[in-house]
Amino acid sequence: MTSKRITTVLGQLGLVQVRHVSPVHGGAAQGLVRQVYGQVEQEFGILAPSIALHSPSPQVLAASWLMLRETVLVTSKVPRAAKEAVATTVSLGNTCPWCVAVHSKMLSGLAESIADPELRAVTTWARDCETEECARRHEPACPAAEAPELIGTAVIFHYYNRMVNVFLTEVPLPPGAPKLALRPVMQVLARRMRPAAECTYQPGTSLDLLPAAPAPGDLSWAAGEPVLEEAFARGCAAVDEAGGRSVPPSVRELVLAELQDWQGERRGPSRAWVEAAVSGLPAADQSAGRLALLTAFASYQVGRSDIGKFRADRPGDATLIEATAWASLAAARRVGTWIPHSA
Repeated sequence: MTSKRITTVLGQLGLVQVRHVSPVHGGAAQGLVRQVYGQVEQEFGILAPSIALHSPSPQVLAASWLMLRETVLVTSKVPRAAKEAVATTVSLGNTCPWCVAVHSKMLSGLAESIADPELRAVTTWARDCETEECARRHEPACPAAEAPELIGTAVIFHYYNRMVNVFLTEVPLPPGAPKLALRPVMQVLARRMRPAAECTYQPGTSLDLLPAAPAPGDLSWAAGEPVLEEAFARGCAAVDEAGGRSVPPSVRELVLAELQDWQGERRGPSRAWVEAAVSGLPAADQSAGRLALLTAFASYQVGRSDIGKFRADRPGDATLIEATAWASLAAARRVGTWIPHSA
C-alpha cells in the first residue's frame, strides 16, 4: 500500500468507524464536547473513535475520557507499557478485536521500557482477573501501591471493550478499506500515537470536566491514589445520572441483580439466557433490558436488531449511548470488586 493511500485511510479513520449513532465532528464540537476533544487530541495523539463515539452524550463523553486519562495516561507507579499489556489482555478476554489491535500495537512500541518478566507477570495477572475464582487464587496479589493503576486499567477497559464492541467496526479501518491495509495503517497510527504515550502527564487536569462526587463503595481499590479515585467517582456519578435518564428502573434493577452473583463466567453462546431474563419485565422495557444485559454480559452479541428495537421504544443517540454506557460501567465496576490486592 502506498504512503498516499495510507494517509487517505488514516484521514478516514475515526468518526466513520462509529456505528448506530452520529458522533459530533471536531469542527462542530462546542462546550464540554469541545473541551474533551481538545484534551484527547493533545494527550492521546488522535481523536480516538473509541472516545468520540460517546459524544452524543457530553457528560458520558467527559466521564469516559477522564477515567481513561487519569488511569492509563497518568503514570505514577505503573509504566504505560504495563497498562497497555493489561488493556490488551482484558480486550482479548472480552472478544474486542478493535481494542486488541490498537493496544497490542501500542504495547509492542513501548515494551522496551519495561523488562519482559514484568510484562509477563502483569499479563498473567490481568488474565487471571477475568473471573472472580481465578482472581482469588492468583499469587502474588496486586501490590497495594500499584492497585489503583492496575485495577483501574482493567476496570476502564472492561468498560471500553463493551462500548467498542457495540459501536465500532471490528478492526481500526474505515468501512470498505481492504483488511490488507490493517498492518501498514496500524504502523503509521502507532507512530503518531507513540510520542504522546511517552510523555509525562500531570494528574488531575481533566477533573474539572465534571463536578465532584463521593466515591461509591465499589471503588475501594482506588484508595491510595486520590486523583484517580476522584476521577472514577466523578465519572461513575455522571454515568449513573445518565443511566437514571435513559435506563428504566426495572432494567437497572434487573441488571444489578444479575451482576451481583456474576463471577465473570461467559453467557451464551445461545441468547436464551437473555430472553428468559427479560421475560419478567414490562413489555415496554424489554428492548432496553435486552440491550443492557447483552452489553453488560456479552457485548459482542449485540446486533443491529437489538439497537433497532431499543430505538423504537427510546429514540435518540444520547439515550442509546447513556443506556449502553451505564450497563458497560456497571459490569466493569463489578469486576473491580473481585480483584484482590495486598495490604
